[in-house]
Amino acid sequence: MSNFLSGIAVILSILALGFSGFTAYQVFMLQEKIAAVNNNASTGTSGNAQLETTAPVSSAAPDTAATTPATASGIQPGQFVQSAIGNKAKLELLSVKRITDPDAKTRDVVNVQMRVRRLASEVSPNDAINVAGTKARNPDTSETYEPVDYKRSSGSVNLYFVRRNASSDAYVWLRIPEGVTAIDLFIPDTGAFKNVPIAS
Repeated sequence: MSNFLSGIAVILSILALGFSGFTAYQVFMLQEKIAAVNNNASTGTSGNAQLETTAPVSSAAPDTAATTPATASGIQPGQFVQSAIGNKAKLELLSVKRITDPDAKTRDVVNVQMRVRRLASEVSPNDAINVAGTKARNPDTSETYEPVDYKRSSGSVNLYFVRRNASSDAYVWLRIPEGVTAIDLFIPDTGAFKNVPIAS
């Protein structure tokens, strides 16, 4: 009988030791998991801090692009607009500025920059504005001024090759004496522009 009880006691001792070992193993694994979670949390925080310090900073710089052309050209956006080719298009003067003649090195050349916007849905291949045929007139003396050369212009703007509500930019150089500060502009198939200031 005593041997039987001793055997049971030994078995129970072994089971108790096994259970204690299993419990200790579970506690150890739980500690490892907690340590891993803490480590990941600290790494994520430092990573976010690094991202915050290295992210590009957006600066609200003033938009000078919209005001620069008007100042340089001497005219304001939308100040000089006329219908063109009936009402199929509108033409806006972008810049009328005196420049130096690259050949003669004189200042008797005015660069006229314009934008043609197609308005009509139906146009024909003949609906074109011959920008090279632009002329100017002195509003005080009625003296007229001609283009420098056909090569000193963008040629013609054909509405047939411009999508509706899209636009095409063009330019022409005019030979205008240095003392003239304002002109009347006559662009073919376009309403006249009166007293357009010339920026220096």
